Amino acid sequence: MEKLLFEIGTEEIPANFMHAALENLQLLAESKMKELRIPFTQVTVYGTPRRLAFVADGVAATQADSTVESKGPAIKIAFGADGAPSKAAQGFARGQGVAVEDLEQRDGYIYAVKHLAGQPVSGLLPAMLTDIIHALPFPKNMRWADYDFRFVRPIRWLVALLGSEVIPVEITDVHSGNKTRGHRFLSTGEVELKNAADYVQTLADNYVVVEQDKRKAMILQQVTELARSEGGVAEVIPDLLEEVTYLVEYPTALCGHFEEKYLSLPKEAVITPMREHQRYFPVMDADGKLLAKFITVRNGGKEHLATVAHGNERVLRARLSDAEFFFDEDRKTSLADKREKLKKVSFQEGLGNVFDKTNRLVNLALTLKKEVALNVEDEELIRAAQLSKADLVTGMVTEFTELQGVMGREYALLDGEREDVALAIYEHYLPRFAGDVLPHSAMGCILSLADKVDNIAATFSRGMAPTGSQDPFGMRRQALGCINILVNAGYTGLYFNQIFEAALQLLAVDEKKIAGLVAQIVEFFKQRIKNMLTDQGIRYDVVDAVLSSSTTAGEELQLDVADIFAKAQVLAEYVVTAEAQESIQAFTRVDNISKKAEVLSPVINATLLKEQVEQDLYKAVTTVDKQAIALLKDSRYQEYMDLLNTLAAPVNAFFDGVMVMDKDENIKDNRLALLAQVRELANTVGDLSKIVM
Repeated sequence: MEKLLFEIGTEEIPANFMHAALENLQLLAESKMKELRIPFTQVTVYGTPRRLAFVADGVAATQADSTVESKGPAIKIAFGADGAPSKAAQGFARGQGVAVEDLEQRDGYIYAVKHLAGQPVSGLLPAMLTDIIHALPFPKNMRWADYDFRFVRPIRWLVALLGSEVIPVEITDVHSGNKTRGHRFLSTGEVELKNAADYVQTLADNYVVVEQDKRKAMILQQVTELARSEGGVAEVIPDLLEEVTYLVEYPTALCGHFEEKYLSLPKEAVITPMREHQRYFPVMDADGKLLAKFITVRNGGKEHLATVAHGNERVLRARLSDAEFFFDEDRKTSLADKREKLKKVSFQEGLGNVFDKTNRLVNLALTLKKEVALNVEDEELIRAAQLSKADLVTGMVTEFTELQGVMGREYALLDGEREDVALAIYEHYLPRFAGDVLPHSAMGCILSLADKVDNIAATFSRGMAPTGSQDPFGMRRQALGCINILVNAGYTGLYFNQIFEAALQLLAVDEKKIAGLVAQIVEFFKQRIKNMLTDQGIRYDVVDAVLSSSTTAGEELQLDVADIFAKAQVLAEYVVTAEAQESIQAFTRVDNISKKAEVLSPVINATLLKEQVEQDLYKAVTTVDKQAIALLKDSRYQEYMDLLNTLAAPVNAFFDGVMVMDKDENIKDNRLALLAQVRELANTVGDLSKIVM
């Protein structure tokens, strides 16, 4: 057994590409080796800014043997009455490369069975490794020189070793060998590998920590300890730590300082240039107050750290000086005064400017407030909506776009606006990305929903709805933000389809097109809801059942997002109970009969219920119907499902005791009307006919 090493040496790869690239590299290596029947024990991937690599352990010298079996014609066709092989059998054997006498007979057919001995693995690897390079996906690829080949960055060297044997691979005139490269500045250049097993240690000896997890742990430890020695605590966010991990090959943390006068700026105005633009870690005191210090990680050793720190301080000082200038300029006028400038900022093509958008947000926010019975003053909500986009024309946000919303909040507070208004201005952008925090204030939730609804409605009205993997306007993210806010805030009873109808009317969309656009948007949201519920572990049939019953009322599309999630959770817990099996089977019988027949009258005539079993069912239905009103009004779905179980026994007794399709049309229709009532009650939380038991 040997180790297989394959390293792709490149120019520096964007850090945010690396995590997915390594995951894909591992999947490709494992799948290709399994496909070629190459025995191995495990695959480990390694990555630095200048290399992607994998090492496969326990690689056998030869492929696993295989047996290939091909089914031929029927025996009665393959052999004559005298047992001699027919032309069909002879042709089949010849085509399969086996002798006629070696054909096997079973199950009424003939089979050609070939036993293939495994080939030497070293002969299979060149094509396999070449295929891996060609198949490795990246968000963006590039071409270089006059090559047609595309890759994330130009390939500068290749290492392919099976034990100590070099495997020949060639891409863009780069030929594989046993020479890798150490640290760009700390090593002597090319480094020879005598064996694949020496890879990690040899690179470590040449100032490359090739194990990304080890490198990340080193960075975290160094940053944490250095901040502590400086009397503070480093604010380490996972995304920045991940990015820095793939910016360096040999990490060394160092501390820099900046003038304390910059601490008078809003905290985020200092941290954003530091973190987003320079990849520095801010340092806080024990109370969470920002200190005039930062920690950065160099790609190198401890030599001349003071010089490196001085260089980083100069770069940050320039950034903070810009921030100070823009802040001072912005403060010369109030946030409200800046609103007029929004008339010069385009929203979407053909849909006016951002000033117009803020007016629409006022209307949408007031509509949403009324629907969810929000206990805030109209004046406050209107003020927040009007000022929500004003910071887009500030110098600070123009220079540091990541601060939109943040500076709106800070400037609003400095202008003397109410705290809840300032908070709503900030929160209306939340969530900004997957996993981001949600708005928690009532006005923030409403304004965030209004903003996202307007964005989605505008994009769909222009015929720019997401298709396939294309979503240039981030509509999926916007929709997921809406869903998370609605569920987290518990805004049940809010029919989102009606809100989108109002949004499209505010956009002056042709009335004839609005119904079709709302239907598209509802379907778009249903798919997002389905994906989210599935990701939460909800069974697919439960999801289908809830969506089927919750988004249609007659012929009118409905979308009560928070209610859908509440029902899905209850139904998911219900279907695994012992009582559910009997109940669902009973309701499925009801569904199968009632949906196939036309009920002439939805009204049940009690005088036509002659048999005891139908009288009992009618009584049970009436009881459930009365109790259901209060339970459903308060969304007490678990209690409702328990109540629904009481119908199972009378339903089964009804089917055992009467013939639904009675020859008397009045009796038949009355019984169908009774079953229709049962069906309506049964499918209130979810369409139980879709549940797979």
